[in-house]
Amino acid sequence: MKVFKFGGASINSFERIQNLATILEEYKNEKILIVISAMGKMTNALEKVTEAFYSGKKADALRLFEKIKQNHLTLLKYAVTQQWEAATNDLLNFFTEVEWLLHDKPVKEYNYYYDQVVCAGELLSSTIVSYFLNEEKILNKWIDVRDLLRTDNTFREAVIDWPVTRQKIEEKILPLFRETDLVITQGFIGSSNENESTTLGREGSDYTAAVFANILNAESVTIWKDVEGVMNADPKDLPGAVNIPELSYKEVIEMAYYGAQVIHPKTIKPLQNKNIPLHVKSFIERQLPGTVITGKNPHHLPPIIVYKRNQVLMTFESKDFSFVEGKPVNTLYEILEDIKIKPNLTQNAAISLYICMDDVAEKIEKVAMEASGIFDVQLEKNLTLLTIRHYTAEFINKLTENKTIVLQQKTANTIQVLMREI
Repeated sequence: MKVFKFGGASINSFERIQNLATILEEYKNEKILIVISAMGKMTNALEKVTEAFYSGKKADALRLFEKIKQNHLTLLKYAVTQQWEAATNDLLNFFTEVEWLLHDKPVKEYNYYYDQVVCAGELLSSTIVSYFLNEEKILNKWIDVRDLLRTDNTFREAVIDWPVTRQKIEEKILPLFRETDLVITQGFIGSSNENESTTLGREGSDYTAAVFANILNAESVTIWKDVEGVMNADPKDLPGAVNIPELSYKEVIEMAYYGAQVIHPKTIKPLQNKNIPLHVKSFIERQLPGTVITGKNPHHLPPIIVYKRNQVLMTFESKDFSFVEGKPVNTLYEILEDIKIKPNLTQNAAISLYICMDDVAEKIEKVAMEASGIFDVQLEKNLTLLTIRHYTAEFINKLTENKTIVLQQKTANTIQVLMREI
């Protein structure tokens, strides 16, 4: 059994949904669990609905949601004919779930309403895909993932209850595979013990695929994207960027840690635990090999380049020329933790501590204000943090040319350079 995950870009038009069907035709007679994301940009649109509702702008929220409804109903007209009435009724049920909420006044925290509204994206898109495939004689069963993935009620960052989720998946998914080769469900969402919708946070759909793969002991997971595979750099940063055919779980986690837009580490762990290969393939050029991620450590990886722009360097200097260590530093890190801002690079000197962070203006200002009672604080903005894994002298020189190096750290595998334009 395989697990496929289709992201928003792969289903954001009728043509793309037809392409999904073509991909599945190539895997006839294989058992596949399919995880579907919301259509491209739909999560953003639903976020705007939530923001309007929570701000007390009910009319705006309903108007924005009406546009989302019409987008899906229009797509349904292209995708489904024979079962159009049944499909429309299913969509209307999901629309009603949201509209009931939008007619109320917000009395709970924003994150609660976010999850109740945003979860509609995956439910709507997966319903359309399922009906379309059945009409094309690519027979499948659709299931609401909220009946399977049990979570706590940490809205927007829900934590999966693995024992309950395992039991539900085994009880409900395995019987479906005795009736059909394809089961369709949703990524990114789950539900709490109170049957309230929850979402799983960043890259939640990839994580959903990994959870199913782990529990169902899948032979592999494939994430279908609009890129060739995992590249050694963003092509916008490095025009000569190349696809990396093989990566290890560990390497992908390292890349994500330094800011590469690859697979989120939380997706990797359930796969690593059972040594399940993860394939990243292009749904546009599916004949390309893509990237496979396993427990093996491939040799001769190319330099892997990650840029983090809009960085700020904060210098914390002791007020009395004492060494920067002990309680003052611990207090500083507590401040960062409370403000929820993460250092991207740190470096100690005798009486100074240098911390590079994303320049989130209100957070940086708060850090500076709270730390100024302990340290003299200085800021430098408009910096770029360059990370190169498996670096060569040639790449370092090329990528730092005409830059002033502010800070530099180097290990055997990784170099990080904080730099400014000359």
